[in-house]
Amino acid sequence: MSVLEMKVPSPGESITEVEIATWLVKDGDYVEKDQPIAEVDSDKATLELPAEESGVITLKAEEGDVVQVGQVVCLIDRDAAKPAGSSAPATEEAPKQETAPKAAEPAKEEAPKPAAATATQTYATGTPSPAAKKILDEKGIDASQISGSGRDGRISKSDAELAAVPALGGNPMTATGSRSTTTTKLSVLRRKIAQRLVSVKNETAMLTTFNEVDMSEIFRLRKQYKEEFAQKHGVGLGFMSFFTKAVTRALQMYPDVNASIDGDFKVNYDFCDISIAVSGPKGLMVPVLRNAENMSFASVEANIKDLATKVRDGKITVDEMTGGTFTITNGGTFGSMMSTPIINPPQSAILGMHNIIQRPVAVDGQVVIRPMMYVAMSYDHRIIDGKESVGFLVAVKEAIDNPVGILMNGDERKGLGL
Repeated sequence: MSVLEMKVPSPGESITEVEIATWLVKDGDYVEKDQPIAEVDSDKATLELPAEESGVITLKAEEGDVVQVGQVVCLIDRDAAKPAGSSAPATEEAPKQETAPKAAEPAKEEAPKPAAATATQTYATGTPSPAAKKILDEKGIDASQISGSGRDGRISKSDAELAAVPALGGNPMTATGSRSTTTTKLSVLRRKIAQRLVSVKNETAMLTTFNEVDMSEIFRLRKQYKEEFAQKHGVGLGFMSFFTKAVTRALQMYPDVNASIDGDFKVNYDFCDISIAVSGPKGLMVPVLRNAENMSFASVEANIKDLATKVRDGKITVDEMTGGTFTITNGGTFGSMMSTPIINPPQSAILGMHNIIQRPVAVDGQVVIRPMMYVAMSYDHRIIDGKESVGFLVAVKEAIDNPVGILMNGDERKGLGL
């Protein structure tokens, strides 16, 4: 008998354990080589675990188990024959054995089930549990006046706690409607995100500065060139390319914003690796645009589209989310008007975009209606001073207000690669 022990591979550097999120096969199933057999959560991403060989699988870990990298999680019997016509487990071999007991079902129906039902019905409806009875006695409420939410109308502790003491001659008030709760274990990824967010609040001197940007020119450019841009480059002209270009320009103007703290040292980066926050089925992911300072508008849009698709399909890799020197997050897609984004460690700053609202603003002494967006920059005051943070955000504002003059050198068609 040739049995392969499948061990948890390392998803990436510094990751020592993962959680079995979902088994995609059952114990005893026949699996093909490279067939996805499980989804595992690390503290950075959800990854698929493919079968290393074909054969019948024996699971050695349960869903929700946290296992170490290198630990055996299943066995694959490579000598087992593949069931004819399917990849299902050998448990389907004996369907006739299942049908034989069914022939005896009429005899089961002759069993005195009605008697059992009668016994249940004779159980006193509205009987309080011991804990509920104590509470009702303390409140001076008659149990017969309470509508219980438990099985067979039994009065639970929560029913008793919600029961109001009746006024003179009145009836007690009881809650109506569902009062069910659901408890689920947080994934490794969600728990790690929670730990990081708390550590950022506790370990950084985080401040947030705000400004507003006029989106009129970007609206005009998108309306005027969206079809030509999409036809030539195969992607849409979105807001993120403008903000990414504006951010990389500002990072080069204010290099301390593009830095991080390493113990007693400050690390400045000559490149701009921009993390783009993307909401996925497993939570917020931050894939990275490498050397975004060298990307064109079309390249930014294409790379963001590719990374966002991978996040939503669960295909993003740890390497594609590792690193990053600055983060952009867009809460406006969910309707947020203003927020204070939390820094993505070990980075030192993050830009938050928000929703776009037509608002009256003063332009050259006249009140006009413009599409406006509030932007927020949270930063670590330990290495970024107020002057740099405000200057950085103003530089972003200037580029968004005047993208042709600042981001395209005055030539909008050439700037868009048309």
